[in-house]
Amino acid sequence: MRTYIRAYQPGGCYFFTVVTGGRAPHFSERSNVERLRHAFRHVMDKHPFVIDAVVVLPDHLHAIWRLPEGDADFSTRWRLIKHFVSRGWRGNASFWQPRFWEHLIRDKNDWQRHLDYIHYNPVKHGMVEKPEDWEHGSYRKAKANGWYTEGWGHSEPASCRSMDIE
Repeated sequence: MRTYIRAYQPGGCYFFTVVTGGRAPHFSERSNVERLRHAFRHVMDKHPFVIDAVVVLPDHLHAIWRLPEGDADFSTRWRLIKHFVSRGWRGNASFWQPRFWEHLIRDKNDWQRHLDYIHYNPVKHGMVEKPEDWEHGSYRKAKANGWYTEGWGHSEPASCRSMDIE
């Protein structure tokens, strides 16, 4: 069995990929997306962090988080979020895959590439034609913050072409 060493950086900024069990499309149901949103708020109240970006697709999600200074414990946050969402789940299989994937963001360019990847992801997967048409993500807020110009993501951004983080 391979040993995976997580990159714990107090106050770090991270990109995450979290996948449903068996890649089941659990987030095709609006109620499950709402449970996820509620789980984020619930955990953030007790274990603060900032979400720079997020996208929720039927069978996985991506997010960029910023942890507070001196705090590197993203694993507890994900454990609590996953538990909160799957509590009461009555499906035949686990709601989530047991683990998640993280990447410690190194600099502004790395952050921008992962931000672009998140916001282009629904287009990449053929869910919509333009990022602004996907309702379960942060693209509209990012655009309102001035992070994107009109028409961004209507074709594949160069920043995403070499990235395959599914």
